[in-house]
Amino acid sequence: MGRKRLTQIFPWLLPLRIKQKVFCFYLKMRLDRNRYAAQLADALLPHLLFESACPIYNRNTGFPMIYQQNKAFNLKLAAATVDKLLIRPGETFSFWQLVRFADRDTSYREGLVEIDGKLTTRPGGGLCQLSNLLFWMFLHTPLTIVERRGHLTRDFPEPESDAPPGVDATVSEGWTDLKVRNDTKLTFQVTFAFDDGQIIGRVYSDRDNGLCYQVSCSKPVYFRVKGAIFEEVEVTRNVMDSASGMCLASEPLYKNRCQIGYSLPKGTKVTVKG
Repeated sequence: MGRKRLTQIFPWLLPLRIKQKVFCFYLKMRLDRNRYAAQLADALLPHLLFESACPIYNRNTGFPMIYQQNKAFNLKLAAATVDKLLIRPGETFSFWQLVRFADRDTSYREGLVEIDGKLTTRPGGGLCQLSNLLFWMFLHTPLTIVERRGHLTRDFPEPESDAPPGVDATVSEGWTDLKVRNDTKLTFQVTFAFDDGQIIGRVYSDRDNGLCYQVSCSKPVYFRVKGAIFEEVEVTRNVMDSASGMCLASEPLYKNRCQIGYSLPKGTKVTVKG
């Protein structure tokens, strides 16, 4: 067993620690000399690069569905701060720079979050579905991923979507952000819409650079370490010529590993490590 953190020994210190972390989190961004994307534009850029839709409601969490309804409410608040955002050349996108005041006028509702490895409820729970979708969208652009962290644990099966396993991005204000940088000469724009229980994300650009992207993962491998089951996949991206469909480059992006907190389907092969 690892050493307990000071806030675990003295829980009353936790609110102060959170305020300290959040203050330093944003102070660091003020001093890092990055130019952060902030402008929303009603007029859409002309070239649609990528579009994706994913279900909002998940009936496999083990929690009452009210928390899924609350998640939908929270997602709409947060998405409004990002919808129609322009990411110009040289600018950096930061999830928290944009979403930090989404609940200023209307409070978030209780949704599901993971804290210290335990699934619980907190105001604003469920925002990771927005960061997951943003990361999946950004992988289909030439934007440079600056900061991304996958979820350490998946506590319940996710609804089917066009994103493969291992393509996610957890966010926690003060601790973990999703950042991408525009190192190209193109301008990009992200939009969001909600329809029939889905959140729909789109990425536009000001012109067509003749490229498109295919993102895939290897077959998931499951293994057991000290009684815990983990899933591991390798995520790869192919850069394609839009006109001919020819693959111009294939690049391994990263290897994603997360602990599985639910029962896998019967017959799933699980090896033993360690």
